[in-house]
Amino acid sequence: MTYYKFYHYDPSLAASCIFAIVFGLSTAWHIFTMVRARTWFLLPVVIAGIFEIAGYAARAVSHSEAPNLSLGPYVVQTLLLLVAPPLLAATMYMLLGRVIAAVDGEAYSLVPTKWLTKIFVASDVVCFIVQLGGAGLMASAQAATSATGAHIVLAGLIIQIVVFGLFVVVAGMFHRRLQASQRQARQPQQATLLPQTFLLVLYVTSGLVLVRNIVRVAEFIEGFDGYIILHEAFLYVFDALPMAAVMAIFNGWHPSRLVKNVAGGRRKASGDSSLEMGSMGSQT
Repeated sequence: MTYYKFYHYDPSLAASCIFAIVFGLSTAWHIFTMVRARTWFLLPVVIAGIFEIAGYAARAVSHSEAPNLSLGPYVVQTLLLLVAPPLLAATMYMLLGRVIAAVDGEAYSLVPTKWLTKIFVASDVVCFIVQLGGAGLMASAQAATSATGAHIVLAGLIIQIVVFGLFVVVAGMFHRRLQASQRQARQPQQATLLPQTFLLVLYVTSGLVLVRNIVRVAEFIEGFDGYIILHEAFLYVFDALPMAAVMAIFNGWHPSRLVKNVAGGRRKASGDSSLEMGSMGSQT
């Protein structure tokens, strides 16, 4: 195998182009849907998609430069492919808050909804900044600085896994309490079918991000001469593919459907109240 200064291999042009196109199509659809539905809280998904596109495009540029690689494309792909997943995670945190609001389920949440999104998104921002700073140091030409950057990125990934684990626990407990309440009250679950579908979407997408993070942690624990970092396939199987799947799932089950459901429910409730007041007025 021919080893290069930055990657230890010749980056695959085909794989880089394929995933740049996949993320490009997915991101374009997210932009269209976000603007049409005015779901601006999904902007992190769009930014994450743009980061993924630029990251894999940079790898394609590195392929064209081989064997005389320049630092720029390597730095771009290192930074952007590391920090894109936390943006998708932030969207999941915000989506859980909207699921809880959709079923008026404040009482079933371990964390008050006014704090839930703030706590998890703030934690995600910390992970984002830590990984961004570490990735920047990794791009240094000095081995000691690069190693320090890898340790910082590793810390950020571990924090993200812990936060994500707590998030899944909060979502799972909310789901369990909601279902238990419905069984006790003998309420049909059809009324909350859409919100509960989005809870399943959160479980699947969270699992994909967790798998990606765990493999990344293993990669940084092994170090620059580890098996994972020396084999490009791991990047595409355990990073590119899961992140593309997360964006595709949100394409198919777009959160705008949940937002419309909440808005429709509020309008219906408001209309029912108006009818009730009108009926009381006519009786008097």
